[in-house]
This record gives sequence, C-alpha cells and structure tokens, in this order.
Amino acid sequence: MNNDISEAIEGLKRYLGYLKIMGINEIPVEQQSVVSSQWSMVSDQKILPPNSRLPTPNSQPPTPNPQLPTLSLEDIRNEIGDCKRCKLWHTRKNIVFGSGNPKAELVFVGEGPGEDEDIQGLPFVGRAGQKLTEIIEKGMGLKRKDVYICNIVKCRPPENREPEPDEVAACKPFLEKQITVIKPKVIVTLGRPATATLLNSKKITISRIRGVWHEYSISTGIIKLMPTYHPAYLLRNYTPEVRRQVYEDVKKVMEELKKL
Repeated sequence: MNNDISEAIEGLKRYLGYLKIMGINEIPVEQQSVVSSQWSMVSDQKILPPNSRLPTPNSQPPTPNPQLPTLSLEDIRNEIGDCKRCKLWHTRKNIVFGSGNPKAELVFVGEGPGEDEDIQGLPFVGRAGQKLTEIIEKGMGLKRKDVYICNIVKCRPPENREPEPDEVAACKPFLEKQITVIKPKVIVTLGRPATATLLNSKKITISRIRGVWHEYSISTGIIKLMPTYHPAYLLRNYTPEVRRQVYEDVKKVMEELKKL
C-alpha cells in the first residue's frame, strides 16, 4: 500500500515537472464539471455514527488531463519569436533553431551557429556540419534526416567565440523544451560547452569526459548522454588518434541505441 502511494506521488511529481517545463501553469477544467463534482460530493455524503472510521480510498496514479495542450517544436519556435533575450540578437542574421526528425531517437547538441549557419538559418551546414554528416552517415550508418541537430545557443556568437553564460542561460530553457518534446533515447554532446551545459558542470575537460556515458534528466525520465569532440575540433586535429576516439564514441552510441 505504502509503495503504491509513493509511486503515485512520484508519478504526480514527474507529471507536474513536465507541465512546468512545457510552460503550463494551470490545468484547464470545465466550470460545469467542477460544480457537478462539488454537488455530487455534497449530495453523496453520509452521516457516520460516532467513532466510525472513514473509508480509505484506493490509491490511483494521476491521470493526465486529455484537455492539456501538447507542445510541438513549432510551438517552441513560435515562443522564441524574434528573440532579443540576450545581446547576440544585435549581430545575428538568422535564429538557428534546429533541424531533423522531431521524433528522433538520437539528438546531437552543439555549441552555436557559425557563419554559414547564421546565413542559412540551419545548424551544422558549414565545414563542421559536413564532417558531422559524414560521422552520422558513414560512421554510424544513419541518415542525417533521421536524427535531430541543435545547439545550446540559437544565434551566432561574434567571431565564433564560445557562448557566454548569460547567452546560454537565455537559450537553455528552449533547448530543454526541445529535448523534452523529442524524447530521444540518446543525446550526443559535441564539445565542451554543450557537454558542460547539459551536465550543469563548468569544470569539464572534454578529452577526459568523452567516451563515458552520463545521464540527462527530463521530467519523463532519464536520457543517456555521450560527450564527444566537436566536428570543428576534429577538423583542426585530424589525427589518427582523435579520429579513433570519435569512432569509439559513436560506436558506443550505436550499441546503446540497439539495446534501448
């Protein structure tokens, strides 16, 4: 009995956490149903004799209200709008939201748009993007259109510098919503900034943390997370050792996807 109650409470907590991330602050209930319910509760009451015990209701897990709206990636993009939440809007040409399969089992999260991405409004379309496509299609045997690709910030930092903390903070809620809506089985973080953002840790050395499984929590469960090098780093350090490490990382990802 106690286990059932604990499970019900935990289920309710996860569900309310999901609603919070989705930006839902109120649960819609028809006024008529509220009145009917209240009247039913009053009319069905019975006067109990002294020292009688109230009946214990059966513990049931919370049932999601079918009237609740379900967010889509399009809804999140509309919420971002013509974003001016941080200083990056001053120099951007386009907001780079993300692209790929909205129901992807695998999500890649990078650092931020570069010059080509800023022009086209799509993630990973420059030289680093071509390398990522090569990793996905040749190294993993997947199609780029079957995965989802996005960044921790959606506007290009000037001179391709690393995103600053306030810029990441402005974009992070939308990234979290994207991941929650997609519900992938595995996330691959590309480079130190993306890995540090999703693991909420500033002290990360990608060469030490890559290739090791981590966990990313969303309201509906746990997602396996694999850090690896950013494709731009791979282009700058195209050595047999770095290539071997990236291959080992994506091989682990493919093995995990087959299990899940």
